[in-house]
Amino acid sequence: MANTQSAKKRVRASIRKRDRNRSTRSAVKTLVSRARRPALPEAASLTSEEVRRAISALDKAAEKGVLHANNASRRKARLMSALAKLAPTAAKPAPAKGKAAAPAASAAKKPAAKPAKAKA
Repeated sequence: MANTQSAKKRVRASIRKRDRNRSTRSAVKTLVSRARRPALPEAASLTSEEVRRAISALDKAAEKGVLHANNASRRKARLMSALAKLAPTAAKPAPAKGKAAAPAASAAKKPAAKPAKAKA
């Protein structure tokens, strides 16, 4: 059991963070399972809209530190490969335009690198 005031405060803070992280992790799992499971019984494919939502949730969880970045990346890759297997023509509508536009769009989204902290 914590004895000092600061240790007691850290226990309270870690409980708050644990609850917040648990709800985020649960929401991510739900979105990923919905993306993997078809919406209609007769539809046997992943929908790109559900996959997009799941990938967005994975990115946000990794950004917040709820999931490790590599864990989120691995899950996104598995979702995308499953989507590509089920709908190879729907996943790649225009390869010439997609390849040219993708690097410009991803470069705009990436934040600038953080400067290294100087040791004093």
